[in-house]
Amino acid sequence: MSNPAQPDHYSGLLQGIGQRLHSARQQAAQTVNTLLVQTYWHIGQHIVEFEQGGNEKADYGSGLLDRLSKDLTALHGKGFSRSNVFYMRKLYLSFQNSETLSHKLSWSHYFEILKADDPLEISFYTRQAALENWSVRELKRQMKSLLFHRLALSKDKQGVLQLASQGHELQQPEDLLKEPFVLEFLNIPQSHVLTETQLEQKLIDHLQQFILELGKGFAFIARQYRMSIGGKHFYADLLFYHRILKCFVVIDLKRGAIDHQDIGQMNLYLNYFAKEENVEGDNQPVGIILGAYKDHFLVEYATASITNNILLAKYLLYLPDKDVLRRQLEKLLLAEQWDEPLAESDSNE
Repeated sequence: MSNPAQPDHYSGLLQGIGQRLHSARQQAAQTVNTLLVQTYWHIGQHIVEFEQGGNEKADYGSGLLDRLSKDLTALHGKGFSRSNVFYMRKLYLSFQNSETLSHKLSWSHYFEILKADDPLEISFYTRQAALENWSVRELKRQMKSLLFHRLALSKDKQGVLQLASQGHELQQPEDLLKEPFVLEFLNIPQSHVLTETQLEQKLIDHLQQFILELGKGFAFIARQYRMSIGGKHFYADLLFYHRILKCFVVIDLKRGAIDHQDIGQMNLYLNYFAKEENVEGDNQPVGIILGAYKDHFLVEYATASITNNILLAKYLLYLPDKDVLRRQLEKLLLAEQWDEPLAESDSNE
């Protein structure tokens, strides 16, 4: 007997049921994750209150954590390794109010975030992971690439504290800047010399990872975007549109150091986009020049009289040295505290 339902109607029925099931399963998984995080927070609370009662302090590797891990595993099964129990305790200490825990993050997220030593880092990665819906894998990558330190080094002390408490919110072109951008996902050995064309091709081949490194809001438009000016053709390496800032973002790649001529060329590009490409509702375009090196004095003098939004930043083909960035950030905060400028050697470290 043939099915009396029309094929199109049946497909709609099947799709509707599938969407409902998918939504229900997502909600169930989210509920389980939230409950698990809350439970682990309360376990951490029990441990800390046990300490405060004059009992043993639960440092990592202490007899208390080791005993708890073994006994909880014996009584309740998996999930109570010594490291897990240690981070349950740290979860409570880092988030004294359980209501500040994000419902968007799983225990796996918090397990990674709590590996950070600095409370500012913990606060930042918690908020940023929730804001941008990072997977655990992306969170690991951002922490490994020291995103907090790289964003913080482009701000003053108040900006660093705001970054930690609110996450990285894009409100102006300068918020796109990182010091430096890290392109380790290209898997290029340090000793290997690339041409600018080869670097551009590598970024196109790894466009998804590159957009994640650039940050939230970037939409790719074209490579080698042609501009005809005064009978001559000019080509922007990479062109994006930023949906949050509502502006074009032109990226120019430099294999070596950024030169003052590169800044002049970018200024030309931005003037062209402002007059020829912008439509109603678009804000002024932004230019980002990515180079292997930049001279702070050259940047200051070359951009002093330019009104366009031109950002100059270094890129690294490998993960940065955490100790170097940490020292730079500490010096920044110390200089702000004493209201003194950084020494030249510090700013170029």
